Amino acid sequence: MMEAFGARITDVRSDGGKITESLIKEMIRTAAEISRRPNHFYFDQLNNHDGVEGYLSLGEEIWQQTDGKVDAFVHCVSTAHSIHGVGRTLWKHNERIWIVAVEPEESAVLLGKPSGSHKIEGIGIGFVPPLWQPALVNEIQTVTTQQAKAMTRRLAQKEGILAGTSSGANVVAAIRVAQQLGPGSTVATLMVDSGLRYLSTDVYDVRGGA
Repeated sequence: MMEAFGARITDVRSDGGKITESLIKEMIRTAAEISRRPNHFYFDQLNNHDGVEGYLSLGEEIWQQTDGKVDAFVHCVSTAHSIHGVGRTLWKHNERIWIVAVEPEESAVLLGKPSGSHKIEGIGIGFVPPLWQPALVNEIQTVTTQQAKAMTRRLAQKEGILAGTSSGANVVAAIRVAQQLGPGSTVATLMVDSGLRYLSTDVYDVRGGA
């Protein structure tokens, strides 16, 4: 897909497609090296202090679409910009809204556990994001790769929502939170990206992919 847009791909090899701390750091190193070439630049999103500003309006949209009745917001953590931006806006409206961060159970570094490997693309970078602010969340929950993949397939088959694995993880945790809060509660989460990016993986192997 990126090549269709005209990109030239530099492939950073992983350990069997697994996301690990060493993979993320090698990707960062590679991106930094490429950025030193003429006519290239580097986003460095993990250290971009302005990144959170882009999600303040998303928090406002959630508040408006729920008519101010949202009880909790649940979201996976990568750079942490999105959960912090949405959470900050929601707390301006109601500081009692429960903000829940989600990370892979296999690499639950936000909970102080050892870095590990997983296959929930886009989250769980294997180390605490530089701009992570634990005071901006109420709780951290973990989801396994298997749980995330199963929910991603369920979203497509039962709800007609074609999304990625981190979206599945979001929904797994959101359902848990809704069960904890009880009937009548409103829990918001995000469908992070399109499942079209995962058709070449085992996520949508309905014949029993891992």
